Order: sequence, then structure tokens, then C-alpha cells
Amino acid sequence: MAALLALSAGLAWLLPLPAVAQDTMQRPIPIAAKRGLLVVTQPPEVLLDGRPDRLSPGTRIRGRNNLLVLSASLVGQEVLVRYVRTPEGQIHDVWILTEAEAQAKP
Repeated sequence: MAALLALSAGLAWLLPLPAVAQDTMQRPIPIAAKRGLLVVTQPPEVLLDGRPDRLSPGTRIRGRNNLLVLSASLVGQEVLVRYVRTPEGQIHDVWILTEAEAQAKP
């Protein structure tokens, strides 16, 4: 019984490792993604760096936790983002930057 207890105590330190690995994961933001200040006015209408712009149909906006965010939930908020456009020029993929990503130079 003592050996089992010692073994389980010895292995218990491994439990937090997956959480640490997830916390330090890099998000797959393309190098070609541009940086800008996004304000959703009335979806799909937005202001990007103070100029009127438009989200494409099927736009994917990823929040700071990399989960998808609905554009309507961002109405009126200024968020620092990296984004990719469609060949037609509409904004298609958006990543809302974390504090660390915002401080890093692209």
C-alpha cells in the first residue's frame, strides 16, 4: 500500500503538464495577416483603422482564447486584431490579439 501511495504521489506532478502546454500554445496566425484596429459598427459593416470596411460572408473572428466570436458581440468595441482579406478585398479571417501578441512587433 505504501508503494502504491509513493508511486501515485510521484506521478501526481505530471497532472498539470497538459494545462501548461495549452497555456503556452502559439496561435496559427499567418505571417501575411495585417494588423489593425477593428470596430464593428453594424455587422457586416466595420471600421478598420478608422475607415469603413466590410466583413466577408462566413468571416471567422477568433477571440483571445482562440474560440470563435460573433461579430455582433463586438459592436462598438475597439479591438486590436490581425486579419486576412478575401481576393475580393473583404475581411475574412480575424484574430483578436492578446496582450502579449499586441506588444510583440509583427
